[in-house]
Amino acid sequence: MQIRSRWSAIVGYSLVGAATQLVWLNFAGVTTVTATRYGVSESAVGWLAQVFPLLYVVLAIPCGLALDRWFRPALVAGAVLTALGAAVRLIGNDFGWLLAGQILASIAQPLVLNAVTGITGRYLQEKDRPTGIAIGTASIFAGMVIAFLLSAIFTTSASLPTMLIITAVFCVAAAAVLTTALYTLHPSFAPTSATSASAAPASATSTLASAAPASAVPPDAAAGGPEPHHPPGSASAAAQPGRPDRGALAAAWGDPLIRRLCVLAIFPFGVFVAMSTFAQALLEPAGVSGGTASTILLLQVVAGVIGSATIPILVVRRRAESLLLVVSLMITAAACALLAVAPGTFTGFLSITVIGLLLLPALPIVLELVERRTGEAEGTAAGLIWMSGNLGGLLVAVVVGLLVDHPYAAFLVMAAIALIAVPGARALRRPIAELRAQSQP
Repeated sequence: MQIRSRWSAIVGYSLVGAATQLVWLNFAGVTTVTATRYGVSESAVGWLAQVFPLLYVVLAIPCGLALDRWFRPALVAGAVLTALGAAVRLIGNDFGWLLAGQILASIAQPLVLNAVTGITGRYLQEKDRPTGIAIGTASIFAGMVIAFLLSAIFTTSASLPTMLIITAVFCVAAAAVLTTALYTLHPSFAPTSATSASAAPASATSTLASAAPASAVPPDAAAGGPEPHHPPGSASAAAQPGRPDRGALAAAWGDPLIRRLCVLAIFPFGVFVAMSTFAQALLEPAGVSGGTASTILLLQVVAGVIGSATIPILVVRRRAESLLLVVSLMITAAACALLAVAPGTFTGFLSITVIGLLLLPALPIVLELVERRTGEAEGTAAGLIWMSGNLGGLLVAVVVGLLVDHPYAAFLVMAAIALIAVPGARALRRPIAELRAQSQP
């Protein structure tokens, strides 16, 4: 009898994924109001959001390793910490409590986001995993939309506590749904890997094999799930030794395809973060108001949610992952160039919405490749992808921030960054074809 996919686990994960982004961006649209209410500067309010990417870069790998060894407890810890962070912000009418809550939630974020491939691998049939990853990733962007909508509704100093209460209730409910799903449904599937002994780096395989004691406790056994059988020499087997911290990281980073995807992730992430951060300031000299710019950014994320939930599913079915990445990067570059030469309200709506629609789906496509490739090391590999993306976001945002008074140059820099990644996306065609061939029964 064929075991069915457990979609309730994906629903719980999607809610928690949205919760992490909601807490992160709660104050993005009410920076000035928040600064006035709590008696701090606008730059101080900015740190309520900036702690998230900064801590992500530091914690991405440790959290990925934790997920690879103790998947369910680590993911539940991320959900609970997110809810706790949202609740801590309600303790007192003081900026210190806001910052403490944000730090707690920022620690939780890599535990949640790194798990998107792991939860699909454990609770969905292989044929459903691209859809599960697309839904999980789209929910993350949906959390951004909710944050923008709440900041558009609760715009006054007096209404900020209400916004924080609604956020806390959502986060607590999301954590409860996910925890219930994970501990009432045992993992039904084993994360698979297409990496064979011939594809894995020989040095890494031999090192891991010699490091594994015969009495090693399987990672999934610690989480209460059944332990699948893995062929000797596979990447999944490499992640199984008694020292999973070394095994999972070596299996993930030792894979040339994972390293390529990490480098590639820097560029689209970087352009998206820089555009989201500075679009309002860059379009203001062209007569675009702050309210209009906020609407443009909201539509960008809405388009990204729609694109992430639909485009990757179609692309995987048509085996056009590399083509989609190339097309999205080239159209992003063209859109940025259009904003450089003809900035304005219409071009802003057109270009930035198209960027969201085509660029954001690159993330679930990359993560789906990671899930197929890495098996038991998928948490660490996903952590590497997210870490690279956040690092790219920080670097590109810094460069564009230095050019914020020169919109023409700033938009052209973002166009150039997107174009730089095109050869790397095209070069993925052969590795993806080989990966697909290895995964065929």
